[in-house]
Amino acid sequence: MSEEELKSENSYIPEQDKKTEGEPKQRWFQRLRKGIQTTTSEKKEVPEGLWSKCPECNYICTSSELEENLYVCPKCGYHHRISSEDYFKILFDDRNFKEHFEGIKSVDFLGFTDLKSYQKRLDDIYSKTDLKDSMRVASGSMNGAPIIVACMDFAFIGGSLGSVMGEKFSRAVDYAIDKKVPFMVISKSGGARMMESAFSLMQMAKTSAKLSQLSDAQLPYVSLLTDPTFGGVSASFAMLGDINIAEPGALIGFAGPRIIKETIRKDLPKGFQRSEFLLDHGFLDFIVDRKSLKDKLSVMLRHFKV
Repeated sequence: MSEEELKSENSYIPEQDKKTEGEPKQRWFQRLRKGIQTTTSEKKEVPEGLWSKCPECNYICTSSELEENLYVCPKCGYHHRISSEDYFKILFDDRNFKEHFEGIKSVDFLGFTDLKSYQKRLDDIYSKTDLKDSMRVASGSMNGAPIIVACMDFAFIGGSLGSVMGEKFSRAVDYAIDKKVPFMVISKSGGARMMESAFSLMQMAKTSAKLSQLSDAQLPYVSLLTDPTFGGVSASFAMLGDINIAEPGALIGFAGPRIIKETIRKDLPKGFQRSEFLLDHGFLDFIVDRKSLKDKLSVMLRHFKV
């Protein structure tokens, strides 16, 4: 092919793309107005709470998907912290349960004040949540078998151990003995409540003494440790179960790892104070995934009846 023919071939323009001189070129899109015209008040933001990001693997899923998976990350199995209400719905049949001792509230015996008064802290929590204290007690059926469960809420001053928690624990034990049903405690706490001073520390002895009564009645006591379980709770009833179990990856101990590292001035072993580490060192009987918790508990409690 000659040079003239090549030029003619390369310069071919389809009929629809030809335009007469002076005629503006037609475009498939044309901006009519410059700039973004939407005012700030008209902008639509994505509602909060629709999405959830896993703090362990950064996997993002919808909140409804996470709830359907019992707040366990679908990708890595990370167990998100959940409330007592959520645990009750997981454990009790058809999500039916009866709450006990709802009317007991904390009192500022000592007039304690740091940055603000203890009573002011309590009033703030009462106004923002439906919680009356850091522990709720409920009874119901678990796979057809009656049980009473005491569960902590970390949202109430870090699930701290105070006089109300000790009293609810004590009354729950009395209920278990009276009804002859197993007793289970789900721990999630940062330790004793400093605003109640000695009143808080007394609960360690009080709860331990009540558990001896439960043992004398030959009724099983199951302790489930979740993330985190520390201080006076782990130093008393959380570790006194006939069966001590934990969720995967839960942080469990007396003092935190940072405090221990600064005290002994040595690097801590990998996974120190995690539930897997405690299992390897004999502090736990087994670790159970939240999704199989109800069925495993039912099987285990049936063995106590044999």
